[in-house]
Amino acid sequence: MTQTAITLSTDAKAAIAEALNQTVAETAVTTMLAQNFHWNVTGMAFGPLHDLFQKMYEDHFVAQDDLAERIKAIDAHAEGTLAGMIKRSKVSEFEGKATDKEMIKMMLDAQETLAATLAGCGELAASHGDTLTEDLCIARGQTHEKFAWFLRSHLA
Repeated sequence: MTQTAITLSTDAKAAIAEALNQTVAETAVTTMLAQNFHWNVTGMAFGPLHDLFQKMYEDHFVAQDDLAERIKAIDAHAEGTLAGMIKRSKVSEFEGKATDKEMIKMMLDAQETLAATLAGCGELAASHGDTLTEDLCIARGQTHEKFAWFLRSHLA
């Protein structure tokens, strides 16, 4: 039976909101990582990587809003501070200079981390009958796996 936000138990809402806030945090940090690399990439693959990093940060920026709005739809609090997101995220910021291959590897790790976090969030939502959150997590996870594939292709 599919449950709505209204019929989810308080414990289920809290657990799902916590998992969704994790996804928002990692998406936010990955958004900035992609924008950083978009601005700073150099080398023979400048054009394709510049474009790919832009596609990522534009996609991720919209995704942050979709995920946060799902948190609100289940009547929970969406983490809204950069400091809170950075502290929570399993994806790390990057400071300094990196080669194009180092950027690709860091972004690949971030995409794979996000896909795994979303899969876990989706499984949690499914276990509570929250198919709307599960569907959102599946769709987002597929997007991050596709970006990971593109990045791995640059390393081959």
